Amino acid sequence: MDARPQLIDALSALRDRVAAVRLPLPLPGAPRARQARVELLAQLDDYLVPRLKQPEAPLLAVIGGSTGSGKSTLVNSLVGRRVSEAGVLRPTTRTPVLVCHPDDQQWFSELRVLPQLTRVSVPPGGEKRAQRADWARAEAEGRALRVETVATLPRGLALLDAPDIDSLVARNRELAAELICAADVWVMVTTACRYADAVPWHLLRTAKEYDATLVTVLDRVPHQVVAEVSQQYGALLTKAGLGDVPRFTIPELPESAGGGSGLLPSTAVAPLRAWLAHRVHDPAARQQAVGRTASGVFDSLNTRMPELASAVAAQYAASVRLTTAVEGAYEKEGARVRRRLQSGAVLAGDALTRWRGYPLDSNARELLDSLTGSLTALLECAVAAAEEHVHEAWAREPAAGGVAIGATDMEAGERIGMAVRRWRRVLEELAEEEVRDMERPPAPDPETVASLLAATLLGGRRTRSAGERLAERIGAISATRLRDKGGALLTTYIDGVLNAERDFRLAPLDALEVTPEPQAELIAALSVLQKEK
Repeated sequence: MDARPQLIDALSALRDRVAAVRLPLPLPGAPRARQARVELLAQLDDYLVPRLKQPEAPLLAVIGGSTGSGKSTLVNSLVGRRVSEAGVLRPTTRTPVLVCHPDDQQWFSELRVLPQLTRVSVPPGGEKRAQRADWARAEAEGRALRVETVATLPRGLALLDAPDIDSLVARNRELAAELICAADVWVMVTTACRYADAVPWHLLRTAKEYDATLVTVLDRVPHQVVAEVSQQYGALLTKAGLGDVPRFTIPELPESAGGGSGLLPSTAVAPLRAWLAHRVHDPAARQQAVGRTASGVFDSLNTRMPELASAVAAQYAASVRLTTAVEGAYEKEGARVRRRLQSGAVLAGDALTRWRGYPLDSNARELLDSLTGSLTALLECAVAAAEEHVHEAWAREPAAGGVAIGATDMEAGERIGMAVRRWRRVLEELAEEEVRDMERPPAPDPETVASLLAATLLGGRRTRSAGERLAERIGAISATRLRDKGGALLTTYIDGVLNAERDFRLAPLDALEVTPEPQAELIAALSVLQKEK
């Protein structure tokens, strides 16, 4: 085991890069990538980093398997004492149980491995009420690890009875996968009735993929078919490329049902116990077992990290497509609003009626009110059209399902109305300022100047006479200056409205923080680790 500080630092940096990965968009393959990230973190946090930092720590063998395979009975029998609950109730193992020699307890009482689990080291009845409550809460939430010590277990060896890998309880399944990732030795237990099931074979193939130190136990085999079942199981292992995996067979016994003491005869588990003890007592065997699993995890990073980086890249590409669709829709509607202003489309309906009746049948305030309302309606239509384009584009993107919808039409209308009212107020202030600075008396009514300026800006070719009337009242130079300022102000506010609605629509997507940096950081961290290794 190479515990050079540079290697550990590189591995820790890679671990941080993996932890920083976020895959929030529901793309095809994203669930698998998320699970791969969880498993990768579990192996780094619970096994590889602690093992490199403390290579002398006890060997940890995790006993895993499907429901009713007899894991707990096997653990009890290996240590010679009932330390894990065995029975017909499924799932039996809800809280994982770690068993070690009393001299090794300090290795597992602290958070060296499995730091996310709360340690329960003694029966709760002998502790303070508050501590018992903490343990009960941790067990209820699936975050507890019960640590038992037995002097019959060799020093330097720990056994961990994991929950069922096919448990009906999702948290149990997840925890079982995390615990297996923390193992130096994977002990896969199956039965004569279920040795061909898909779930245990998935774990066996995973162990082969990681080149982990693996042992299989074929449990509860009826005496009359021991040879036949063992031969068939061996053939399946050979076909899967696992023919060299140590294999132990335990016959069906009355104790296998979990009744009585829950212990099998010592002769039934003696070969497995001897194999595990040899891994502890023989330095070369121990080094081979630990080194193989650690090297397997290291080597698997060469494939798993690029796959994770590819998933990150797919997330970012989808985020860019979603963003581009929104930006394109609002940019298109912004151009359409500018064309409609030039053509005088705002001057329609009530606004057109007020303009035609001005100043005989409608006054300056009524004209300004109608123009403001027409501008509001134009912008509301533009935003609605942009949202329709976005909806059509996002409907073709699976990733859009992971992005919350921001605004409702009513909320958008309120924001647009508020922005237009602000524009009107600033326009009126420009008119008041221009009138106040005029040198020649008599000064025109500021509200009249503001309404004529609004008609000039919003009516396009239809209100050309409005510019002439404005020049008559404040002079050609002042009218030109005021029209330039008002035009810039109108552009600013229209762009502000559309950009604000665009940003509001993009805010839920931006909040997911899907960026391209994690992809490069993953590959860079892997490159540094490869050089150190």
